Order: sequence, then structure tokens, then C-alpha cells
Amino acid sequence: MAKNNIPYGNRSQRRAAAQGAGGVDMAALMQQAKKMQADLESAQEKAKHLEASASAGGGMVKAVVSGDLQLKELTIDPEALDPEDVELLQDMIIACVNDALNAASDAANQEVSSATGLGGLGAFGGDDPLSALGLGGLF
Repeated sequence: MAKNNIPYGNRSQRRAAAQGAGGVDMAALMQQAKKMQADLESAQEKAKHLEASASAGGGMVKAVVSGDLQLKELTIDPEALDPEDVELLQDMIIACVNDALNAASDAANQEVSSATGLGGLGAFGGDDPLSALGLGGLF
């Protein structure tokens, strides 16, 4: 065997073997894949530091969520505390946190999409299209 596992032969035969089937330059393809992976990792790190906020009940409940989908802050106006209607407060909290989570997810997806060109794939949730590419659970 010759150097780099390229079989013996003339220069054009060795070059063809290095390029792989169909004349694809495997070294260039691997270089491109490594760059894309680095870009993706950088975008994921940026996305973790994003924050999104939402409010419900006319601002009586406010939530802040990070790009890695962690609830960072929850503020409840004292006027929202009605012992006679706890269910309304619970509903406002759920709506507010869900809106903030969706906004953070969208912002993180946008960050990853703009950095990698993988627009529209979505990076969160159980129906994660990235898992089909072997990239599920990125965040």
C-alpha cells in the first residue's frame, strides 16, 4: 500500500482514488463539513445566551427564558393574586411561560439557521428534524 492508503498507480490514478467516486474531492468535502460543524457549535453557544420574554394578563405575569430554554425570571404583579381565582393566575403563568419558550426557541433556531444555512429545520422538540440528520438534541 502506498502513502495515505492510496493504491499504487500513476499520478492520475492516485488523484482519482483520492477524489472518490464521481470525482468528488473528499478532502474538500471533509474540510467543508468541519467548517459547518464549527459554525454550528458557535451558533449554538450564541443561542444559549439569547433571552426572550413574554407577558400575559396585560403584563401582570412576565417571563424571561434563555436560548437553551431555561426559565430565568418569572414576575407576578401582586394585583394578579386573587385567592378567589387561582386558576386564572395559573392560566396566565402557563400562557406566559409557553410564549416565552416559543420566542426563545424561534430566536435560537434563527441564530443556528443564519450561521449554518439550515433554515427551517428547527432545533427543538420531540419532532426534531435535525435528528434525521444525526444532529438531534443539540440544545
